[in-house]
Amino acid sequence: MNQLWQSWVDKNQGQIDQEGRLSFSDFLAQVAAVRTGNALALLDNLAIIRVTGEDAQSFLQGQFSADIRDVTASHAQFSTYSTAKGRMLASFLIWQHEDSYFLLLSADIAAAIAKRLTMFVMRSKVKVALLDAPEVQVAGVRGARLEQVVEAHFTLRQPQPLTVMQQGGDIAIALPEGGYLVYPVIDSTLPALLQAVDAVAVSAAAWAIRDIDAGIAWVTLATQEQFVPQMANMEVIGAVSFKKGCYPGQEIVARTQYLGKLKRRLYKARLARFAAVGSKLFSPELPEQSIGMVAAICQVAECEYEALVVVQSACWDKGIYLEAEYINALEPLALPYPTQDE
Repeated sequence: MNQLWQSWVDKNQGQIDQEGRLSFSDFLAQVAAVRTGNALALLDNLAIIRVTGEDAQSFLQGQFSADIRDVTASHAQFSTYSTAKGRMLASFLIWQHEDSYFLLLSADIAAAIAKRLTMFVMRSKVKVALLDAPEVQVAGVRGARLEQVVEAHFTLRQPQPLTVMQQGGDIAIALPEGGYLVYPVIDSTLPALLQAVDAVAVSAAAWAIRDIDAGIAWVTLATQEQFVPQMANMEVIGAVSFKKGCYPGQEIVARTQYLGKLKRRLYKARLARFAAVGSKLFSPELPEQSIGMVAAICQVAECEYEALVVVQSACWDKGIYLEAEYINALEPLALPYPTQDE
């Protein structure tokens, strides 16, 4: 962490929690700020892989589910990386800057994914590098005052979702359902401008509610190889192209799309108690077996959590529970988008 961000952390009495992540006091106030106030988050739960070289586009096109040709200097794209069986190893937000592609993903899987991609470079003129922590200063920005600072810095008002703004090496990406991801260069003035705004300092754990509200579940170590992309609604957020060429798992992904109704889908729900990402879920519709798992979760009030869950669609209307004994039921909440099954 560079000195400018470290000073901000110290000013806001930030601490490193038991999992090695940055945290601040009054978690519920942070969540409220993400939803309705002005929130600035240093997203230390994310990492960046940089892919460079004259074959970078064709290499990534052959590995990922999205059409990499749609990623430009002004447009970012969600995408996924799967096994040959179509199960997601990672999900990304991808953008382009100069001659490089930048892959934003969960930090707990980043090193393994960078290593795996390197294995498939072979004779391609491509270099894959996991950026060191000092180079990764991805911030989340939410709220009118902070967003005005970002838009003034990049001289662009209210861009469309996934618009990439670039200014002197600084990057900002407009997010679906509001807010920005900001990736400034080390000597940028943008962090100081953002930190000067009266805003709540927010941890990555509290920022997670923004992605939950947007219906976006990042693949983490706990959910690797658990879902075909459509199970996590990845095609809905533009992370899957059905018109591009082959990539690992493409046959399974295409078959899932065109042959019959998808059995599992991502839903949003309210829970009365905490359940870790990867926790199994149950339903009396299919007793004595797990029918899905928690994909993302965030506390929103005392004894109240909101989550994204991937479960069998046939069970959703019959009741989903945290336990096989059917004690704590999940309360259905609305996603911000329809799925093809609706």
